[in-house]
This record gives sequence, C-alpha cells and structure tokens, in this order.
Amino acid sequence: MAEEKPFWTIWSIGGLLLSIAILLYSGIISDLSFVELIEGTGSMVNLILKFFPPDFLRWWSYFQATIETIAMGIWGTLLAVIVAIPLSILASENVCPTWVVFPTRRILDAMRAINELVFALIFIVAVGLGPFAGVLALFIHTAGTLGKLFSEAIEAIDPGPVEGIRATGSSKVQEVIFGIIPQVVPLWTSFTLYRFESNVRSASVLGIVGAGGIGVALYQNFRAFNYQNVSAILIILIVTVGAIDTISARIRNRLV
Repeated sequence: MAEEKPFWTIWSIGGLLLSIAILLYSGIISDLSFVELIEGTGSMVNLILKFFPPDFLRWWSYFQATIETIAMGIWGTLLAVIVAIPLSILASENVCPTWVVFPTRRILDAMRAINELVFALIFIVAVGLGPFAGVLALFIHTAGTLGKLFSEAIEAIDPGPVEGIRATGSSKVQEVIFGIIPQVVPLWTSFTLYRFESNVRSASVLGIVGAGGIGVALYQNFRAFNYQNVSAILIILIVTVGAIDTISARIRNRLV
C-alpha cells in the first residue's frame, strides 16, 4: 500500500506564506487604510446628500446624450466582433500552428492591456473630439478582450465534428466554417452581449476626455459642482444600463 503524502507539505506551507506576504505587500503599496475610510465616511455622506433631490430639468438633453453613448457601445462592439473573429481563430492552438498563435496572442494582449481612455486620447488626436474617437477606443480594447474569449471557446470545442469534416477531405477553411463556428456561436454571442453592456458603461466615462456620450455632461456638471444634475445623469444611466442588462441576460439564457 502506497504511503499517503501529508497534505501540508513544505511546498504548500511555503506557497501559503508567499501568498500572505504578497497580500501584505500589495496592501502597503496600495495605501490601504480602512481607518481613513471610516473617518471619511461623514464627509462622503455629506457629499452624497448634495446629490438630492435630482434635477431632471434637462432630462431630455441627458437622455439624448445617453442614446449617443449606447450608439457608441453598439458600433464599438460590432467593429470589435468583426476583427476578433479572425484573430481568435489565429490565436487558437487547436487550429493554427504555434508560430501563428504566439504573435497573435501578443497582439490581443496589447489591445486589451491599454485602457479605453488611453486609446480615446490617441484617437482624439487623429479624428478630433466627439463620439467617433470613443467608438474607435472601445473597438480596439474590446477586440482584444473578445479575441481572447473567442479563442478560449474554440479551444474548448468537441473535436469530433471537426475530425468528421476533415475525413471527407475538406479544406482548413471548411473545417472552421462547418466544424468550429457552429459550436461556438452561442458562446460567442453571449460574450458579445456582455461586452456590449460593459462598453455602454465604459462609453459613459470616455466623455471625460472629450470622446462624446453622456460622460461629457457628467464631467461638466461635476466640475461645476452641479451635483443635483449629476444625480439625474447617474439615475438615467443606471436605468439604461439596467434595461440593457435585463434584455441581454434573457437573450443569453436562450442561447447558452
């Protein structure tokens, strides 16, 4: 009978101590101070009280800006899907050779590693202020994220249908179109809907740097200390995102 290995080996103890050390060091360099948070609670409450009652006098203007934000999310997500599909196929180990997979994954890493705000600042220089810069920023970042998620879905497929298509003498492209894509479309759609929700939220912040959407009004009212207007904008934004989340969640439940 083989001797059972003790659960608490020197490696597991060392790993636990290392994890604790990393957490403590991360807390120090992150300047975590829950005492300061508790002490500042009163000031935070006083600020929040200034948000009420919300001022909906300009609600139609805010609503139109929210529609612009949704439009930015739609186009940013659509362009990202168009680019992410071929990149995800090239980044899948069960489809392409390593010399193709490795550089493609690094490209996807670079696309999603940089925040949308940074991309927005870059595109503002190219196309000027406005929602188009925001669309391009969302597009690049989302393409990197969806490319990664799509490739993981491809690598998790059942190889049976692909092998069956290959046995008929089909080309690599036919294997992808008829053997892989039908298996991953429901999951791809779910990922896309989730990223659309996320992009609407992100688009609402891009206005801070002049990239259009409701973020412009939000930033201007914050700077002018018009907190009641800020409250109205936030309420409209919360209701909008909640409605999008409810609709997309029902679609995802039907697909997956």
